[in-house]
Formats: sequence, structure tokens, C-alpha cells
Amino acid sequence: MDQIQLNLLEEVAGLHAIPKGAYNIRANGATAGRSTTENIDIVTREDNKGIEIYIKPGTKKESLHMPVIISEAGISEVVYNDFHIGEDCDVTIIAGCGIHNGGDKKSQHDGIHTFYLGKNAKLKYVEKHVGKGEGTGERVMNPQTIVYMEENSYMEMDTAQIRGVDSTDRVTKAELAAGAKLMISEKLMTHGNQYAKTDFVVNLNGEGSSTNVVSRAVAKGNSRQLFLSKINGNNKCAGHTECDAIIMDDAKIAAVPEITANHLDAELIHEAAIGKIAGEQIIKLMTLGLTEEEAEEQIVNGFLR
Repeated sequence: MDQIQLNLLEEVAGLHAIPKGAYNIRANGATAGRSTTENIDIVTREDNKGIEIYIKPGTKKESLHMPVIISEAGISEVVYNDFHIGEDCDVTIIAGCGIHNGGDKKSQHDGIHTFYLGKNAKLKYVEKHVGKGEGTGERVMNPQTIVYMEENSYMEMDTAQIRGVDSTDRVTKAELAAGAKLMISEKLMTHGNQYAKTDFVVNLNGEGSSTNVVSRAVAKGNSRQLFLSKINGNNKCAGHTECDAIIMDDAKIAAVPEITANHLDAELIHEAAIGKIAGEQIIKLMTLGLTEEEAEEQIVNGFLR
């Protein structure tokens, strides 16, 4: 890999070198490296449009890295990855995509990830998106995450998109069985003329299932954001969705949380708040020696932490 690709790999997946254990690295539309373990197997799909990941039941404290990096302008791809997480697992999957576009043609990656969590399985899923490069070509990412959770399974989903992505349309759909729990944390920042849409749909089908969907977003410049979140309580369950956003400059943000109770014992809550940075916060930091711009940056960084 060249230095641009190595830098993307570090930013997206926190990798300074090829990781130990299981990994699948995709670069410029092709597999750049792959390693399997006794408990984690990675197989190319028969249609050659992605991979199948199989994690054996009972696998504990193992991780899988599977970053995607694009460093050439004009690449556009759709990749389908299916994750089969066995019963009683406790694993971490670190994914994400980085695009460095130095040309005038659009570069785009659409990743469709489908997760099948077995009974009592536990998964932490981390996904980070980064766009870089001085070219005029767009950097576009459209991730889809589809989750099927069996009884008493647990999934923690942590996504971040902080800079450089010109357009993104994130779709997340989840089906939860009895006792399953899904925790989603989104951090998002747009600037310039960027556009970002996130659309979460969670169906709480089983008794005792629960979810917590939290989004923190900052919109700068002329950027636009749309946050959609829908929780359907189809049994005795608990659901909470929250969107907190800071709006700056001439940006626009819309938040549309929706909760639907289809069962007498469904307990659902939604919250949404959009506002500018309070002037007294900036003044307080400026009295400590920061410029106005530095004060705003500190507030935004703290908000997205």
C-alpha cells in the first residue's frame, strides 16, 4: 500500500500495520489482504460481490477488522457483506470506509452489511467514515446495515462520520426477538455543501426487547442533514430515540423521530433538540485565551466526544 492508503487505514480502522487475527482489507475495488482464524472464517460470495463471515458459536474476545479504502477517483462499487454470529459469542467487528479523492470524478462506496446474531450473542460493531483529498470529485458513501437478533442477543453499534464526505444516505433496519437489546450511537458532522441522511427503523418484536438510538450531529456551512428514526413496539418492550444537533452558519437540519406502540406494554420515548452554540459558552472560553474559532471548535469536539 502507498502512504495515502496507509493513512486512510489508520484513520478508518486505527491500524498502523496489518492486524493480528481475522481481517479483510478492500482497496480500490479489490481484496488487498485477508486472514482467517480457527473461529472466524471469511469466504468470498458466490456472486463475487462481497464476503460471508462466519463466527463459530462460543467465540469470545476475538475481533475482525474489515476496512474499505479508495484512493483513486472514478471508482464506484456496491459490496454485500453478511455476518453470521454464532450463539454465545462475544466479539468486536471494526469496519468503515475511507475515500481519498484527488481527481475530478466521483468516488463512491455503498456497503450493505447484514448481521445475523444467534441466541445470547454479543457484538460490538464500530464503523467510521472519512473523506479526504483536494480533488473536485465527490466522495460518496451509502451504508446499509440490516440486523436480525435472536433471543437475548446484544449489539452495540457505534458509527462516526466527522468530515470530508460529500453525500451519505445511511439506512439501518433491525428486527429484535425476545430479550434482544440494540444500542446505537451516531456521531455526524457536515460542512460546506455536504448532505447527510440517516434513517433508523427498529422493530421490537419480542417480549423484553429494547433499543436506544442516540444521534449527535453538527452541521456547518451550507450543509444539510436529515435524521429519521422510527421505533415500532410490537410487544412488551422498551425503546428510546434521541437526536441532539448543533446548527451553525447557514446549515439546515431536520429531525423526525417517530414511535409507534402496537402493544399495550410497549414503553417508547423520543427526543429531539436542535440549536446553536450558546454565546455565553463561547465567551467563557474566550476569557481563557481562546479565539472565537478555537472556542467553537472546543465546544463541537466536546459535543461529539
